[in-house]
Amino acid sequence: MEERLGDRQMSKSNTPRIKKEDRLDILYQDADIVVINKPAHLAAIPGRGETDSVIERLSRNTGLPWKGKDDPRLRVVHRIDKDTTGVLLFAKHIGAQRHLSHQFQNNQIRKEYLALLIGKTVDDDGVIDAPLAPHPTARDRMSVSKQGRPAITEWRVEKRMRRFTLVRVFPKTGKTHQIRVHFCHYGYPLAIDPLYNSAQSNAPAGSPIGIYLSQHKRHYRPTHGEEERPLIARLTLHAHKLGFVHPNGQEMVIEAPVPKDLRATINQLSKA
Repeated sequence: MEERLGDRQMSKSNTPRIKKEDRLDILYQDADIVVINKPAHLAAIPGRGETDSVIERLSRNTGLPWKGKDDPRLRVVHRIDKDTTGVLLFAKHIGAQRHLSHQFQNNQIRKEYLALLIGKTVDDDGVIDAPLAPHPTARDRMSVSKQGRPAITEWRVEKRMRRFTLVRVFPKTGKTHQIRVHFCHYGYPLAIDPLYNSAQSNAPAGSPIGIYLSQHKRHYRPTHGEEERPLIARLTLHAHKLGFVHPNGQEMVIEAPVPKDLRATINQLSKA
């Protein structure tokens, strides 16, 4: 039997008062784990030169430390890219971390993403089986390579639009940037992905990278005197569902709602 979002959430009265800017959307938590709906533009853990991250905010949300060796404390189990939204799972003690990490390492986690791609895919579904390795010249990128590690991504079309395709993605392995590289390799890169699809932006001159309604909807004109804002201006990838076995043995599936910017983009492009 699967246990779904919210069945055993801890009382909000148990969490400390936090500043508005530090608040996170906690989808589920108990004594062993905590699962959040990660916002865009926020790294899971602090990187070099960064002063903010999910785990630091989560520490303030839960009152649990994220540094040191004592338990309970927040422990990283997996990561998703900084500009990807959606389900992100943390453990609260070493036993839970080991239990969950084992599932990730053995590809036993059930992951489902939503990805908005450029172009209308020919196929309705498919499997991308292409090994991945660090890019030979760009340190921050991955690439398809025969010498790489196995990487498999299953997908199916959710919706086709005039110039875009929304797909459900089921990665069977968990390599860095796997979904992004695989769809670029397949010929349908993410609609916005500055790292792997730098030529994708058709934004008005001087505007930031993004999807602009004026470029896709006939006769649309922004309000006179106002600068047009993009429908979405970040990676068009959302970690929608995560299925795993809880440390107590219970099957769980956690779902993160589709974020407002992606939802609005799909809605507008469907009308274009």
